[in-house]
Amino acid sequence: MLTANEKLRFSRQIMVKQIGEDGQLTLRNSTVLIVGMGGLGNPVAMYLAAAGIGKLIIADGDSVDITNLQRQILFNQHDLEQNKADTAADKLLLNNPDVDIEVVDEMLDAELAHYYVQQADLVIDCCDNIATRYLVNQACIECTVPFIVGAATGFDGQQMTIDPRKPNSACYQCVFPKTEDALVENCQTIGVIGPVLAVIGGTQAIEAIKLLTNVTMQQNRLALYDGLHQNWQYISVKQQQNCPICCRL
Repeated sequence: MLTANEKLRFSRQIMVKQIGEDGQLTLRNSTVLIVGMGGLGNPVAMYLAAAGIGKLIIADGDSVDITNLQRQILFNQHDLEQNKADTAADKLLLNNPDVDIEVVDEMLDAELAHYYVQQADLVIDCCDNIATRYLVNQACIECTVPFIVGAATGFDGQQMTIDPRKPNSACYQCVFPKTEDALVENCQTIGVIGPVLAVIGGTQAIEAIKLLTNVTMQQNRLALYDGLHQNWQYISVKQQQNCPICCRL
């Protein structure tokens, strides 16, 4: 059961009919792995900690740099040169001291990805490079753990939810096959507008809450956000029978 303090703290969320007390209990009993504590990881972690997720595993081996402060809203001038995951954990606990936060202060390789993915009910990809995204996608498919992808550059963003527990679910590599060109384009090379990351990170957090509480969700859909014209576009995708990740298992 929820404590009296939890009922008060999460009262506005519990009021939502699709959540209720049962949904709030489910969130409290959930473990979410967030890969990357940058422009997307900041708002995702803030919203999920505030929403009452029981355990967050936050992974990032990078340190706070002055160029991050334009968009990574958990950090400030005093955090420069500090590890992002460690620093984020301290800030998140100020909002909700009851959330259990495990810090992974290094970049994930294949071994670490499998180790931490297996511990999670859900993985949220907030990394800033596609190589890590392919790595996490593969670990999630192999461990049958749902995976929410987000990315943003310039005024544009994208989000996709991948649930390998469901039949015919397309994985990230089905939609974005590996190419050499895909390994170089990110916000470090073509820039990004900070609030676009808030929009995509917020969307990832909404999808996470829905997935964990079994709210009906769209499958095999890529959402594209155009911040310059304030438009959303939705593209139906499908599992590729020649995909080397989700169709080889």
